[in-house]
Amino acid sequence: MCAQPAEPPEPVRQYRFRPPPGACDLLLVRHGESQPAVPGEDFPRVDGHGDPPLAEEGLREARAVADRLRHEEIAAIYTTPLTRTKQTAAPLAAALGLTPAVEPELREVHLGEWEGGEYRIRARAGDPIMQQVFEQEDWGCIPGAESMADFSTRVRRGIERIAAAHPDERVVAFVHGGVIGAVCHLATGSRPFAFVGAANASLNHIVVLGDSWVLRRFNDTGHLDTDLDKPVQPLT
Repeated sequence: MCAQPAEPPEPVRQYRFRPPPGACDLLLVRHGESQPAVPGEDFPRVDGHGDPPLAEEGLREARAVADRLRHEEIAAIYTTPLTRTKQTAAPLAAALGLTPAVEPELREVHLGEWEGGEYRIRARAGDPIMQQVFEQEDWGCIPGAESMADFSTRVRRGIERIAAAHPDERVVAFVHGGVIGAVCHLATGSRPFAFVGAANASLNHIVVLGDSWVLRRFNDTGHLDTDLDKPVQPLT
């Protein structure tokens, strides 16, 4: 009796990542470029935080974000209490017919005595405290500022609250450079400042399921014009 030929093995394709059931697919967008700081002129403030509006370039960046994301299936949009995130979210919210919600825990790190634009001025001048901040990777080196530990704790609360409200949905949150750095640090277990420096209007992507946070994308600026002359600002 002739033996039957063996069935050929079933091909196994490469795995393509998909969010697990119950996870929140969260895009974090840094706000567009805000108005420049001017020595001797304090920014308006909201709850102690400097609150500059977007510059003209920032408004253009906000429209570019909307063009990039307007065809995505997005369940909700979040901003922080600060004007620059609300203005950056506005074109996408209008395109999708969504009303942004505010998540106050995702406001920028509080910079103490360096709020209101002073941080930018001191950083440009090479203030020696800036060296301490980046050597120790802790905003708390700035007089009166929020520590990295306290900042990360409240950022975690904000992300967890959004994720719990949106299982199996994609959400966009318009936030700040320091927040994105803290989220990526929490997701990866990196050193605290490893991800400080996300560009204005960049897309950053995490998937959140309970205590499991997966970083999928950092500092995606494919929708923006490259501007090599633009100064790098890690915050505000």
